[in-house]
Amino acid sequence: MAFVKAGNTALAGQGMSELHYRAMLEADLDEVLSIETAAFSHPWTRGIFLDCVRSEYECWLLFSGNQQVGHTVLSAAGDESHLLNITIRPENQGFGLGAALLEFIIDRAKQRKAEVTFLEVRASNEAAARLYERFGFNEIGRRRNYYPAAGGREDALVMAYSLID
Repeated sequence: MAFVKAGNTALAGQGMSELHYRAMLEADLDEVLSIETAAFSHPWTRGIFLDCVRSEYECWLLFSGNQQVGHTVLSAAGDESHLLNITIRPENQGFGLGAALLEFIIDRAKQRKAEVTFLEVRASNEAAARLYERFGFNEIGRRRNYYPAAGGREDALVMAYSLID
């Protein structure tokens, strides 16, 4: 399987080497779940990822050198796309990998002829919301009690990004 190169990215003091991307396969799900479980209190299940891979969603892995550091899932149909999941291994967060992965998956949405990308983000996930805003996503609504949380349920911010220049 061919890798998609992302350029030479050295991340401050982390020994990170060149970033590259590869389509997610069923065989990758153990490592995907390991990262997902480390990153989230309520991670996606193997079944959810398996359904996405089998449904031919845009399911991609991010590598720094030989280390898998993240993954993303995008659904694209017609002129719309929906960023369903974007995850960076916790110890690799804060070094621009989320931005690199987001830029990559937005480019994939454009290649699929999407005109807009939607996403939901936990209202409490301020770092992610700021990242999306830096890319040009705008809050367009709120889904009440959307996410499971330790104390019950949590709202999701609904955000949209126009892919039309």
